[in-house]
Amino acid sequence: MTDAVFPPSHPFDFDAVRDADDDKLREECGVFGVNGVVDAANFVALGLHALQHRGQEAGGIVSHHPEFGFNSARRMGYVRDNFTSQDVMDTLPGALSIGHVRYSTTGSKGNTAIRDVQPFFGEFAMGGAAIAHNGNITNADALRRELIERGSIFQSSSDSECIIHLMARSLQKGIPERMEDALRRVEGAFSVVAMTRTKLIGVRDPLGVRPLVLGRIGDGWALSSETCALDIIGAEFVREIEPGEMVVITEDGKIESRRPFRQATSRFCIFEHVYFSRPDSILGGRSVYETREAIGRELAKESPVDADLVCPVPDSGTPAAIGFSLESGIPYAMGIIRNQYMGRTFIEPTEHIRNMGVRLKLNVNRALIRDKRVILVDDSVVRGTTSRKIKEMILDAGAKEVHFRIASPPTAWPCFYGVDTPQREKLLAATMSEEEMRQHLSVDSLKFISLDGLYRAVGEAKGRDAGCPQYCDACFSGEYPVEPADMIAQGFQLKTAAE
Repeated sequence: MTDAVFPPSHPFDFDAVRDADDDKLREECGVFGVNGVVDAANFVALGLHALQHRGQEAGGIVSHHPEFGFNSARRMGYVRDNFTSQDVMDTLPGALSIGHVRYSTTGSKGNTAIRDVQPFFGEFAMGGAAIAHNGNITNADALRRELIERGSIFQSSSDSECIIHLMARSLQKGIPERMEDALRRVEGAFSVVAMTRTKLIGVRDPLGVRPLVLGRIGDGWALSSETCALDIIGAEFVREIEPGEMVVITEDGKIESRRPFRQATSRFCIFEHVYFSRPDSILGGRSVYETREAIGRELAKESPVDADLVCPVPDSGTPAAIGFSLESGIPYAMGIIRNQYMGRTFIEPTEHIRNMGVRLKLNVNRALIRDKRVILVDDSVVRGTTSRKIKEMILDAGAKEVHFRIASPPTAWPCFYGVDTPQREKLLAATMSEEEMRQHLSVDSLKFISLDGLYRAVGEAKGRDAGCPQYCDACFSGEYPVEPADMIAQGFQLKTAAE
């Protein structure tokens, strides 16, 4: 396989990609694959562009052509900067292709190396295979030690590479069978898109923590982390890949569905509804936008407040703010304007520029805010640093009062299933009560949606405690559906009965 590496057009600036003070939970990664179409890599590049919100540090595409074999291009930075050049796309011929956008949840966090950029490729006796993984393997450290002791040589620091090495050591004959064998050893969360010379493969872990959907494009097929990426290539959404399902799509367009894992109760990540997925995607048959609006309505019912304006913290707080406004009858206003061109800084990001922080991305609409009692609706509070700065900006603009309403419960526990979360002691809700957080942020009031209210908003009418949880909500509840074995070995303490 040839791996085309092109020099970047200008240096990549990680500080510009991350929020000013890293005060958001980070999307995991995005995966996309296409087969049965001419120049499949071009469709993959478009799909990855639609999934850019799931990972902005790096991206990669692998394709296969019967004459030229496997080819790969892996680059640091945005899809638009790396996979729109004809020179690059000409190196990726063929009707079968997969791709990946990355935000580092394992490996060199915040300092992605090209060796960690997916898809990963392996050459087996029966032919080559490439894989792209969204999620996190919670027993990766133990697997890595075992594989190294048995002679495996790792090329990256990513947990995802374990899958390739497990496949190499499998005694199964076919690549799909080797993948099944490998993934049975893996714990945690994984949605995988993979390819052989002739097959496109998609698989979700038994709990279905991370999303994966199937689409139809002409006579070909597409696999994607979200439905919004199917829209951009004109593909028809067919269905979600079910938890614990593997689909194998052949070059003649036939689909085989397999069930390689023991059946388990689905625990889809509830934060996909709150923040990670794009609002124009469909999850579980429901519009993400409509779900977020419903969250805002539920929040208004649970925590009403007398005020003059409802303002979103853009952009992720917007649908919930609209729902809050509709339910409360308080006017909605764009009191904070986002600079849509903050992808890269055009000047050197000196310490002074970094300290300007949120003001580089957000600006207060002073004419609307002055002399108003303002409700700010945001998706979450992680460390609280951004919330404090936004509050200061609102007060500087002349607001009389500032009330925060948060469209998720307090984030008190780290995620180990593919979300980059700060250590628990750095999470505001892990060390403070709601009132203590209000005092820390120095706002007139602070209220979070309850966990039961969030469940009602996403369609579980009886709330969370009506039976077995239908979602993974570990970041709120501390109840992990898969034991984070590696982190426990490093000293992480699970929730106690007292908590």
